[in-house]
Amino acid sequence: MHDKLIAFLNNQMFDPSYIGVFVNPFYLARTALLKEIKQLGNNIKGKTLDVGCGTKPYQKYFASSEYVGLEIETQTNNQVKQADVYYDGKIFPFEKATFDSVLSNQVLEHVFNPTEFLTEINRVLKVGGCLLLSVPFVWDEHEQPYDYARYSSFGLKYLLEQHGFEIIENKKSGNDFRIFAQLLNAFIYKIVKRNKVIKRLSTFCFMSFISVGGILLSRILPQNNDLYLDNIILAKKITDV
Repeated sequence: MHDKLIAFLNNQMFDPSYIGVFVNPFYLARTALLKEIKQLGNNIKGKTLDVGCGTKPYQKYFASSEYVGLEIETQTNNQVKQADVYYDGKIFPFEKATFDSVLSNQVLEHVFNPTEFLTEINRVLKVGGCLLLSVPFVWDEHEQPYDYARYSSFGLKYLLEQHGFEIIENKKSGNDFRIFAQLLNAFIYKIVKRNKVIKRLSTFCFMSFISVGGILLSRILPQNNDLYLDNIILAKKITDV
């Protein structure tokens, strides 16, 4: 019973149902991101590489015939991640043009040298293959000290075009009043995160109401494409670099 509860709570962190509003302090960000991933997911097909795969929370939303998870080799990652392959953080251990599609979800901000990272993605992806990339725009520092950057939509466009990609779609999630509710919840979470009991109670008793309020106000107030939580980009490789 305990294991099932833990599995349920872990699933609510990345793929939340309506119940997630009571247990996930990042409910607004995760549901907004998930919506865009679902909409673009049918472009991720064939042999797929998930760079920084974590626990592969979105694999079921892609039409992949083969799904390979890649993570950096560390003692912690080897224990908690669900990667199929580990690497040194620099060179992907695959031959050129191995994959039909690549996913990189909330990883680029943790990469100190994006040029090397995107060059490797280009190298292992076939010409004409798709890259689905998500990266935060407005968010707190996280996974410290390995949080190095924030990217605007214009910065991402420049980076991708410099590395042989053409942007097909650029979606901006949380581009309404939900951004303020989510940042307030993130602020509260950082204050209480060291105490698990208080964190759970705060999420259930306070943050859930902030999330619901954010959802309701987002339906009344206008959107703002200049202020948002995440960029979600679908790009196509058009040339080698």
